Amino acid sequence: MSKEAKFCPGCGYPVVLRFLHAILKEKKLEKKTALGLDIGCSLLAWDLLPINTFQTHHGRVVPTMVGFNRAKPDLLSVALVGDGGAYAIGLQSLLWAAMRNDPVLVIVVNNTVYAMTGGQMAPTTMVEQKTDTSPVGNDQPPVLGPELIRGLSPKAYLARAAVNDVKQLNEYLNKAIEACQRGNFALVEVLSFCPTNWRTK
Repeated sequence: MSKEAKFCPGCGYPVVLRFLHAILKEKKLEKKTALGLDIGCSLLAWDLLPINTFQTHHGRVVPTMVGFNRAKPDLLSVALVGDGGAYAIGLQSLLWAAMRNDPVLVIVVNNTVYAMTGGQMAPTTMVEQKTDTSPVGNDQPPVLGPELIRGLSPKAYLARAAVNDVKQLNEYLNKAIEACQRGNFALVEVLSFCPTNWRTK
């Protein structure tokens, strides 16, 4: 990365960004990529990479990048979004992009909470997980993004990686970029952690 990260210590976002940047650099795509950032923790990446980067409204990064792809189909369009932006306020746009098989790469960093606003329960909060808005534990099953999309978009590349398995993360991001280059939708959900809101010590 070209600058020091602004994320909380222990956050998984810098890991995702480091691998994304390394892959784009290796494939000589730095100048041929547009990176859209959703509101939330992903927004802290706005000036980290030497890539055309811009922010969008909360939950609107996917349709923005779909529009960008239609205007500039020669560029790789990447949307970086948290689990709240992807699977709550942005779910409708995400599902339609997948159903249309728009050639956009969506990277969902899933830390199971609304982290930027203080750690509230999100669509991906695990059963019995305690948050500021579920102090006795969540009693609902979490949204499983890739599984939800699978039935709607058979041509899409869908994967789930974790920030602690860098070999797998690297492989899945590479395959997702290749899927977009073939004209298909791609989503990589990256399981992460939020030391600040999980109150880890």
